[in-house]
Amino acid sequence: MGTLYIVATPIGNLEDITLRALRILKEADLVAAEDTRHSRKLLTHFGISRPLTSYFDHNKDLKGDYILDKLREGLSVALITDAGTPCISDPGYQLVRDAVAAGITVVPIPGACAAITALSASGLPTDFFSFAGFLPNKQGKRRERLQALCAEKGILVFYESPKRLLATLRDMLETLGDREVVVARELTKLYEEFLRGRLSALIEEAEGREIRGEVAILVTPAEQTELPEGPGMEELLTRYLESGEFSLKDAVKRVTLETGLPKSAVYAEALRLKG
Repeated sequence: MGTLYIVATPIGNLEDITLRALRILKEADLVAAEDTRHSRKLLTHFGISRPLTSYFDHNKDLKGDYILDKLREGLSVALITDAGTPCISDPGYQLVRDAVAAGITVVPIPGACAAITALSASGLPTDFFSFAGFLPNKQGKRRERLQALCAEKGILVFYESPKRLLATLRDMLETLGDREVVVARELTKLYEEFLRGRLSALIEEAEGREIRGEVAILVTPAEQTELPEGPGMEELLTRYLESGEFSLKDAVKRVTLETGLPKSAVYAEALRLKG
């Protein structure tokens, strides 16, 4: 049996590749890459010439079998993605799962990861965080996912494309409230930038300029709010929802105005009551 190496590559600055990663890439019998054209440039830069095969979301079943066959033949395979650590919001976990099931040794070669890079320079408490990756493209699904995460106690870490950044920030404001956030873009590259502030402020900034480059969004937890006792949120929601005069959305809006509680908390309680 061969060995499957999970090799992290730079997320921007090519100097961030490790000496061990370079050695493994030079010694591997086969390099499985998300985009062979992109990866060939990386290998050429470091004077590495190895056989390349593609492995990405749309061919992972077919190419996964091909790579497993090579591993069973005793060849070593290095799995890389376009940037960063494979299997972290990138293709790869299915191949690792199947390799483990087949008794093939899997060896991680650590290195750059955009989420950890952003956290390290964010200035936010990093002892407890949740990595949420990319949110769904469609607004409805995106808001559902955000709503499900609204009660998380640690920092939320997301990846996003510059084209959807503004829409995502607006959805975050609507579902999570006006939290403190850090938007890190172009990490390790020439125009690396960290934008810090409340969601409302960063939305205003994003509306006034063009944001380029892949971004990581770090969102702080919800501020702790004491829920009122007596005729408060739950009683008001029950009253409005059972009256038949208000939709769930209108009931949430009315109770939010009457109690001053975060809309996300009221919405979550409304969903619980409806459920």
